[in-house]
Amino acid sequence: MYNILFLCTGNSARSILAEAIVNRVGVGRFRGFSAGSCPQGRVNPNAITLLKGLNYPTDNLKSKDWSEFAKPDAPDLDFIITVCDHAANAMCTIWPGKPISAHWGLPDPASVEGTPTEIAAAFAETYRILNDRIEILVNFALRSFNKPSLLAQLGEIAADRGE
Repeated sequence: MYNILFLCTGNSARSILAEAIVNRVGVGRFRGFSAGSCPQGRVNPNAITLLKGLNYPTDNLKSKDWSEFAKPDAPDLDFIITVCDHAANAMCTIWPGKPISAHWGLPDPASVEGTPTEIAAAFAETYRILNDRIEILVNFALRSFNKPSLLAQLGEIAADRGE
């Protein structure tokens, strides 16, 4: 079982979506977590609506500080993926176990202004991109888990998708 932590600044949308996706796509092989450098303390309601509409469990999703994962009793992390540029630039925590890290920068759907339909579309697009990337990661990691090739693949996943 590999533990993967998705980091974002607010931990209310992108990282929450990624946590939910990896816990479904990688069930039994990956366990997903999410956190933020400056967590908002609540999950964005649009993220919850999207996930519920796709039959994801949402009861255990919460916005939390990334310091929870640097404590001695935290789960050992195998992967850390930042999903926003601010978190990638702020990441200075030394993570126990030296997990593999990568950056998958995505626009924040929570910052989209417009009609409810436009906002829902932004969340759906973020979900689609994350789902595609996570499926590639999970399938690649299971085929060939060696650090150099996985590091290269993590960096190429977004580039190969043209995103």
